[in-house]
Amino acid sequence: MQKINQKYIKTIVRQALREDLRPSGDITTRMIINKKVTARIIAGQKCIIGGLNFVKEVFKISGKKITFKAKTKDGRKVNRGKVIAILKGEASGILRGERVALNFLGLVSGVATTTNKFVNKIKGKSCKICCTRKTLPNLRLIQKYGVKIGGGTNHRFNLSDEILIKDNHISVNKNIRNLVKRAIKSKKGKKITVEVDNLSQLKKIIGLKFNRVLFDNMSLKNLRKAVRISKRFYETEASGGVTLGNVRKIATTGVKRISVGQITHSAPTIDFKLDFIS
Repeated sequence: MQKINQKYIKTIVRQALREDLRPSGDITTRMIINKKVTARIIAGQKCIIGGLNFVKEVFKISGKKITFKAKTKDGRKVNRGKVIAILKGEASGILRGERVALNFLGLVSGVATTTNKFVNKIKGKSCKICCTRKTLPNLRLIQKYGVKIGGGTNHRFNLSDEILIKDNHISVNKNIRNLVKRAIKSKKGKKITVEVDNLSQLKKIIGLKFNRVLFDNMSLKNLRKAVRISKRFYETEASGGVTLGNVRKIATTGVKRISVGQITHSAPTIDFKLDFIS
């Protein structure tokens, strides 16, 4: 799985700034009388902070000699009104980078905060909250980072990471047992997960040597039965229709992992503002 490093941060930040500044730059900021200022970034709501390294890189690129001092760390819980960072430097550079910086901060903090809500709902259960591949195009690594700092667990990063046999693979192949056998024969060191949506499918593959079984959109009653049948053979995972309202009930069935698409594809962006104070 890919990891966030400084090279990645610099690349994605440059792309975001180009998107905001091409072709003619910040034509409004050119109207101001440029001077040295102090500004602060403030949380508009209670949240888990994430993305500070991206914010720092934005202002490193957007202006000359802008100093950035974080007043908290990624993964920390903050209340509304908390000062997240102090900036000092030329007003023009801060204004050029403002929206891009707050976009990164709001996105990552939003994913982290939503993930943490799910994690807290299953506190005390031997179960993990996992993300999926339902992410914004080209921003998957950032969103999966947000999941981790929110207390969640990353699922596979892309289609190369593991073999995951899903419903449409089974629909094409028809014979689920033969498909799983082929995967076992050709896995080449990769983990194998098999998705089933009913007990009949599960019984056809039980005992075959793969790693994880994923129960998709099962009722709680059938999910409990499926876990009992599978737990001595495979790691167990549930997915489909998971909400803050039902995630704890799903965790009580004994599954070891719960996949939640909404922690990435529907996580609300956190509100932050940048104010000049001198």
